[in-house]
This record gives sequence, C-alpha cells and structure tokens, in this order.
Amino acid sequence: MRNICFVTGNQNKVIEVKKLIKNFKLISPKDLNFYDEIPETENTIKGNSFLKSSFIYNKFNIDCFSDDSGLFINALGGEPGVKSARYASEISDTEKNINLVLRNLRGEESRSAYFETCICLIIDGNISYFQGSVKGKITTKRVGSRGFGYDPIFIPKGYDKSFAQMSLEEKNQISHRSIATQKLVNFLNQK
Repeated sequence: MRNICFVTGNQNKVIEVKKLIKNFKLISPKDLNFYDEIPETENTIKGNSFLKSSFIYNKFNIDCFSDDSGLFINALGGEPGVKSARYASEISDTEKNINLVLRNLRGEESRSAYFETCICLIIDGNISYFQGSVKGKITTKRVGSRGFGYDPIFIPKGYDKSFAQMSLEEKNQISHRSIATQKLVNFLNQK
C-alpha cells in the first residue's frame, strides 16, 4: 500500500481522516521524524494548505496533503476565518479562541457562520485542491465535550446539537473536513 502523508500536527484530524482513507497508508509528519511547525503566513486557507503541502513534498519527496480550515462568522465580518487557530493569541489556544468568539458575539442576534476546509494534495508532483463547507450558527455557550476546536459552539444547519455533541461518525457525515476529504478520497481512488 502506498504511503501518503497528512501534513498536520493535530492528531485529532489524523484520527478523523484515517477512518475515511482506504487505499493509502496514512502517515503524519511525526512518522517522518518531523516535528517543526510550518508557518501559515498566507491570508487564505487555500494558500496555507499549499504552504504546508509543498514544504513537506519538497523536503521529503513524498506524496502528501494538508488542510487548512476556518470558522467564518458573518456578524464578525468573517472572523476568525484564516486566523481561526490563533484568533485570541499567537499561540493556538482553543479555550481562549472560543472565549473571544463568545465575547465578541455577546448581545448579537445574528449568529450565522460556516466552517470551510481546503485540502491541497501534491501527488506525483501534481497539485489539486478539494474544498468543503458546512453552514450553521454559533451558540451562546459551550455545548458538548467531543470533538476539538470550535466544535462546542457550532451547530450545523438542520441540527439541534453542536459538533461537540455528535459522535465522530455523525460529524464525519456532514463536516466541512469530511466533505473535502471525501472529494480527495474519490480522486485518490481513481489513481
């Protein structure tokens, strides 16, 4: 089975995606003994996903993909957006990020938002992109204990519970990352 590297330091993402990819052996940067953080300096999630994939592809000459995701809240002008992981500070801190979102939305009635993911795949030197998004709304407080990131404050459209209240299987049927990943998987299955 052919190796493909998922360029992420987030082991929660690896666990989620490993359940979806069947035809490749999914490895992470730590399997390559790479533990450095790749700077995400672009102003779009597409740009950041390319930065991470191209860095690992060029350094290790291995087929790889990376994703970048963002939570875009309409009442906040699209924030936190591309800065979702580091919304509250330069160091990624989920609790501080959630607190800042809830504080910035205090008293706001319009709480519509969406998650968006962009995956950049580099395989055999060719670059492809796969995108997924899910609409929903932001809660007024944390709900649920599963998932990661902003999951406790995001309720997807058509549901009455947050991502953090869903099982991994439920979330994987509708999440932005699983939509993008399914497009990636469909592409890889044609290889």
